[in-house]
Amino acid sequence: MTPTESGETDTNRYDNLDCSVARTLEHIGERWTFMVLRDAFYGVRRFDDFQASLGVARNILTKRLTKLVDAGIMRKERYHEHPSRYEYRLTEKGRDLVPVLTSLLAWGDKWETENEPPVRLIHTTCDSVMHSQGVCSECGEEINVFNLRLDPVPEIVVDRIVKAKLAAHAT
Repeated sequence: MTPTESGETDTNRYDNLDCSVARTLEHIGERWTFMVLRDAFYGVRRFDDFQASLGVARNILTKRLTKLVDAGIMRKERYHEHPSRYEYRLTEKGRDLVPVLTSLLAWGDKWETENEPPVRLIHTTCDSVMHSQGVCSECGEEINVFNLRLDPVPEIVVDRIVKAKLAAHAT
C-alpha cells in the first residue's frame, strides 16, 4: 500500500466505514491535530504561535494545518505579503467542534487531573464556570450510555447480537 502525505495507508484509514465517528476521525483523530484545534479555540492563529505553544515539529504542524484547511475546518488568511505570512482561523465547520473540545476537557478534568483543572471555561453570557454535559435537545435530560440507542442499528452490531444469541443457545 502506498502511504498518503500524512504517512497513512489504506489499511489504517477510516473512510471506508459507514460511520460518522470514523469519518470525523479522518480529519481530527491524530493527536497533534486536536491540539492545534484546541489552541485555535483558545485564539491562537499564527503558525509560529501554534509551534511555540505546542512544541511540535514544524513539518508535522504544517501537515496538520494543511489537513485542517483541506477539510474545511480551518481557513488560511494572508496577513503579511513579503514574506507571505498566514493566519489560520476556524470555519463554521471548525467552530462546530467546540462541544467535542469541551467534552474532552471535562473528561480530562475528571479522570486525568490530580488536583485542580489547569483551565476553566467561563460562559461569557452569565460569567459562570461552564461544566460540559451532554443533554437531550428535546427534554433536557442528561445523556449517558444507558439512555441512548442506535437507530438504525448498524449491521456489525446486529451481527454480534445474533452471534451471541446463537452461542448462548448452543450451550
